[in-house]
Amino acid sequence: MKPSRPLYEREPELAAAARAVDDLCGAQAVGGLLVFSGEAGLGKTALLAEIRAMAADRCTVWSARGGETVTSVPFHVVRQLLQPALDRFPPDETRALFGDWYDTTAPALGLAEPSGPQPDPQGVRDGLDFVVARLASRLSHRPLLLMVDDAHWADGESLSWLASFTARLGELPLLVVQAHRPQELAERNASYVADRDAERGSDGQGATTRVALRALTPDATAELVRAALGEHADDPFCREVWAVTGGNPYEAVELVAKVQDQELAPVEESAGQLRELGASARGSGLVARLERLGTNANRFAWAAAVLGTDISQELAATLAGMSSAEAADCTARLRDARIVSGFDPLEFVHPLIATAVYRSIPPATRTAMHGRAAWAITRAGLGAAAASRHLLEVHPDDDQELVAQLREAAGQHLAVGAPEAARRCLERALEEPPRPKDRAVLLYELGCATLLSSPPTTVQHLRAALDMPGLDDGLRVDATFRLAAALAHNNQLKDAAISLAAEAARTAPGPGLMRLQAAHFMWEGMQATEDDGPARSRRLTRNADHLKGRDNAERALLTLRAFDAMLRGENAQLIVDLCERALIDGSPARGLGWTDSEWGFELPTMVGITYAFTDQLDRAESLFGEAVRAFEISGWSGAHLAFAHTLLGMVHRRRGRLAEAEGFLREGLRLADRVGSGLPVHWDAACLLIDTLLARGRVAEARKIADRYHFGPPYPSAMVLPDGPCVRGRLLLAEGRKEEAVAELEAAGAVLEPRERFNGIWAPWAGDLARALADDDPGRAAHLAARARVHAERFGTDTAIGEALRCVSLFAPPEEAEQLLADAVRHLEKSSSAYEHALARVDYGVAIGSHRELARAQKQAMACGAEGLAARAQQARASIRSAE
Repeated sequence: MKPSRPLYEREPELAAAARAVDDLCGAQAVGGLLVFSGEAGLGKTALLAEIRAMAADRCTVWSARGGETVTSVPFHVVRQLLQPALDRFPPDETRALFGDWYDTTAPALGLAEPSGPQPDPQGVRDGLDFVVARLASRLSHRPLLLMVDDAHWADGESLSWLASFTARLGELPLLVVQAHRPQELAERNASYVADRDAERGSDGQGATTRVALRALTPDATAELVRAALGEHADDPFCREVWAVTGGNPYEAVELVAKVQDQELAPVEESAGQLRELGASARGSGLVARLERLGTNANRFAWAAAVLGTDISQELAATLAGMSSAEAADCTARLRDARIVSGFDPLEFVHPLIATAVYRSIPPATRTAMHGRAAWAITRAGLGAAAASRHLLEVHPDDDQELVAQLREAAGQHLAVGAPEAARRCLERALEEPPRPKDRAVLLYELGCATLLSSPPTTVQHLRAALDMPGLDDGLRVDATFRLAAALAHNNQLKDAAISLAAEAARTAPGPGLMRLQAAHFMWEGMQATEDDGPARSRRLTRNADHLKGRDNAERALLTLRAFDAMLRGENAQLIVDLCERALIDGSPARGLGWTDSEWGFELPTMVGITYAFTDQLDRAESLFGEAVRAFEISGWSGAHLAFAHTLLGMVHRRRGRLAEAEGFLREGLRLADRVGSGLPVHWDAACLLIDTLLARGRVAEARKIADRYHFGPPYPSAMVLPDGPCVRGRLLLAEGRKEEAVAELEAAGAVLEPRERFNGIWAPWAGDLARALADDDPGRAAHLAARARVHAERFGTDTAIGEALRCVSLFAPPEEAEQLLADAVRHLEKSSSAYEHALARVDYGVAIGSHRELARAQKQAMACGAEGLAARAQQARASIRSAE
């Protein structure tokens, strides 16, 4: 609706909006983000109303507004934006619109009941992106304009979505117009401001326009005054209006209205009364004005302020304890006094009024009204989650029913992908407090709720839960398992192993104990360093080798044994047999799947990695393809999906599909960057990408990745996939920094050898160190290469043997070297490792001086995407021609 009064001195703002709307509706349908910022009362809402009117004939306009009292309601703003439009679709059309994102995202919008695993918040955001993008495409004949007013009071979930979604608006025929108070937004949502700052400095953001609103000048204020009071308003009077209001449009309009109410002459003689009148438009003056309307109107206004936005007149009457007729009379009086507008639902005329009324309610009364609001919402069948924003405001009073409601609300918030809202409910429940026997369980629930968002918080709550009575044996096991996972995610693997060992010592034999033992073996083995790796490996061998895989505990131990044996370079056929016993028909058993929470995604990951490094790449690719599908279906599109892409990149790297590997690994890093920084997946993806770029001959790009992700010491406490120091050593060698490379590779060997981790494909330190020492210390280099060959032949994969033979050939006489390289080519040709095969073929072609062999090697290197290796083969061919 077009505002009833004109906008003064907003020509630049309206021109910016007109350009944005024209771009949206033009032939190219260019979208973008238009942001208006300004302090309270500067006319942001009126400006948005003018833009709505400007666009109404050409655009589809959907709008939403944040509210000071509803910041804790998850997806409140997103639901305002999308629900009214989506409600018009038939159910089957809505499901089709959401596609595979329906189960993840529709519950967050209140369009479906939650089902399946708890969604990742990033997955919910990605689903919202998908749905809004499809809606924008459908509405291309009337492009979509989304308007968000008072964004500084938007809920955190909606703000997080807006931050990620508006970064890609240049790709969509969609315009977002947002208005906020800058200071409040910065104080409440520092992460959102940081995202916007990052977006401002990123490429491709030319469609973003920011406009800061300013107060009116004295001339504009005089124009406003005379438009309302008549041209006879004299200059001193107008100047005093500006001085009293500071040029704030809202305060100026309210002050002029008060002048009209008081029938005050707009002349210099009346100017002295303006300050007193102005005070009544805000703060304590507004409260006094409200009180003069009568007790009932005052109480009804309080009820409306407690409800916040979209105020139901019936619910406000219930809170105020009055009849419908009394409520209607109060509404009329408040409307006449320009305090509220609308009929049902009601809204406050301005957020400043809502804030002043809410803060004027005596604290005890306000708390009681929130409690009554929660009761009314629950009684209406709207659920604990809907009532929770009011329950959060009630003073602690040892109310066990309130504790139960908050726990129920937390479960509902988690089910729609709002763990922060769940955390607030559970923390408030702890303050009530719960009964002593329930406190440990509540702490356990709180720890589970914060696992994805804040591992340190999870550690604190789960340790507290385990230190007090109240958890049964099953919950103790689960709490310890989750505590260990949180410690591991927080780079505290040693503490994770210690916690598991301590709980295992007090747990009776049975499935729970086996679960703890399996987790203990896992986090011990995943440490970058450990005190006695061989002893742990022997214990694991005794515990697992005889198992058949009859239940998930046995399958978990078999998985860990297979992974450990792969790192140690034991016989590959034995390792593959262990993996097959850990699976059912080639897939993870029920309860051990990618999204099953009891055991975690680490176990199927370890099976897939083990397959990848035992030349079983088809099986690895199948498992990791399942991971991508499972995570996408469940909406786990944060670190989980980033890791799945990284694992697929690893498989392509092992196959020698280097371009495909690079694509998956860069996507893994992109997905991980959305979640945070310095995560385990960042280390793995960066490590694999550096290795892949080196294989492609792109040393400078590999260095850029290493610098960007701080790839180097100090390394995390968890091992990196593959061995991080080995890959860094390879990078240093490629850069010609031989002394540093030798030091890095020797340090890697000093850690790996005592642990008896001899897999030279996972950790190729010995071969690379032998090459680095070939000129300066050929004796030691030859010894290293010979030992690597022994370990490779014990391991038995064609890739390991072929790579070892290629290294040994460097230190053999020419004729023997030729035979060794011929054997390396033969082994690698049988493997799936096309890049290593191409390397061996180049070396072989050079050794025998065969133009034909080098041409074949060059073609194979190009097929792998190894441009550097192809160039080396081309140079060798040219040298042979010159010699001929």
